[in-house]
Amino acid sequence: MEKVKFLAVGLVMAVSGMAYAFDDGDFQVWHTENQEFKVNKESKIILEEEFRWGDDASDFYYHHYDAGFVYSLNKNLDLGVNYRQVYEKKKGEFKDENRPHINGTLKFDLSGFKLEDRNRLEYRHFNYQEDSWRYRNKFTLKFPWKFTKLEIQPYLADEIFVDLNEGIFNRNRFYSGLGLSLTKNIKAEIYYLLQSTKSSNWTEASVLGTKLKLVF
Repeated sequence: MEKVKFLAVGLVMAVSGMAYAFDDGDFQVWHTENQEFKVNKESKIILEEEFRWGDDASDFYYHHYDAGFVYSLNKNLDLGVNYRQVYEKKKGEFKDENRPHINGTLKFDLSGFKLEDRNRLEYRHFNYQEDSWRYRNKFTLKFPWKFTKLEIQPYLADEIFVDLNEGIFNRNRFYSGLGLSLTKNIKAEIYYLLQSTKSSNWTEASVLGTKLKLVF
């Protein structure tokens, strides 16, 4: 069991290290901040803000705000309704996108491993191009081990994006990261993300990401 533990952690750290060796695509830095407010035992309000820098992390090109309500139907299923306001740089100018989305997340424990399967349906409204629908599925595997007083916990995740208007799979995100508890109410993550996007050809971006979450 100890060998399996160290092999899994080594895999996470090795993949994370690829962020500095990856040179086929752009290197980016993403930072996310979350605030989670518990309404009652079954429901909560979640606020999120995210910033992204591209072109070898030298150009601030993306920013979004997200607000949502999540209801836990039972211990294995969360349902959520969100609204996201996106600002993304296009040809040197920031363009806005209105993006309501609904989410259903299945959650399971398997021999200490935590599995989450989030299904998201988005409606993307633009003023400068045709509106579209998109489906996203993110599967997350959290390992059952926590290290040090910070409860450092490794995880892996993969997310697919499907353009429903065109009926094509056009983006994939693979995550490898570590979650930790700074205090009882402050959580954090650091992760490596490999994003593959298809336009005419597949292109890749290598991302170093951080996340900070406050729980009330």
